Amino acid sequence: MKTFLHSLLVLAFIFGSISTKAQNSNPTTSPQTHREKIVLVTGVRFAYPLVQKWIDDYNKQNPDVQIVIESRGSADPANYDILVEAHGQDAALAKNREYIYIARYAILPVANSTSDFAKTYSNKGLSKNLIKQLYFNDVFADKEDEQVIKSPYTIYTRLKKAGTPIVFTKYFGYQHQDIKGIAIAGADEHLLKAILRDSTAVSYLPVNLIYDPVSKKPVTGLTVLPVDLNGNGKVSDEEKFYSDISKVIQILDEKPVKDINNVPLEYINISIDKNSENTDALEFLRWVVRNGQNYLHDFGYLKPEPGRFEPDKFEKFLSKQLN
Repeated sequence: MKTFLHSLLVLAFIFGSISTKAQNSNPTTSPQTHREKIVLVTGVRFAYPLVQKWIDDYNKQNPDVQIVIESRGSADPANYDILVEAHGQDAALAKNREYIYIARYAILPVANSTSDFAKTYSNKGLSKNLIKQLYFNDVFADKEDEQVIKSPYTIYTRLKKAGTPIVFTKYFGYQHQDIKGIAIAGADEHLLKAILRDSTAVSYLPVNLIYDPVSKKPVTGLTVLPVDLNGNGKVSDEEKFYSDISKVIQILDEKPVKDINNVPLEYINISIDKNSENTDALEFLRWVVRNGQNYLHDFGYLKPEPGRFEPDKFEKFLSKQLN
């Protein structure tokens, strides 16, 4: 009798365990039924503050969506939902992605403020020929046209072939391997730190890294070197407007591109896989396209040209994916 009762108890325990597991696996009763919403974003580091501002404001309206910025490493771009890039992508990647050109950024020559070079050329400015002489190895350049530079200087650049150095070198008709100087590993932020450490440093940076976001003035220790903006071969007093980022943005934003010389301009583009099924990523991009440009000037970016920013086209893509 005891054996029979013992067997019944064992069977009851087994069936009870099976029933409990079945209930826990049922999506309608499990406490973990609420899907964790995650959107992974990666891309150019200097755009992270702007992207984070978008995320913060979007989350005020959509607090249950988790949008995470991850530093771009060696991982396949396809592992991320959204890419935020500072230059055009290779054709193999681009053909599978939908793009929106959300903003423009400018790249300016800079120097360590304590250097004689900064003191001299913040007044003289840089012509196109002098920029090429300073920054690039050019075996075809006419040495007779080279200027005598008495102030000591050391060119710094980035080691990695990435957004800013690609845009800077291409604008002046060179390739990444043609740029002179000490190559710094890491991102543009690491290049900035290297410039501030060397009193002879001369380099180039995107505008939003040059200026302090609070004071709107160049970062302490950094001097912007004015350039021949109108292309007449000299730098006038009217072309020395780099003491405040608001003035820089205003002038560069209002001038037609054809009237801007010696200042590389490029787009920040945002993309997502054309077959993405992540509705949270798609909805976030819809919000960015509708609202994201409100923050551009505050973060050191220029508005895109009307012909490059195509919100209606992107909205059609989003509507198709979301429906």
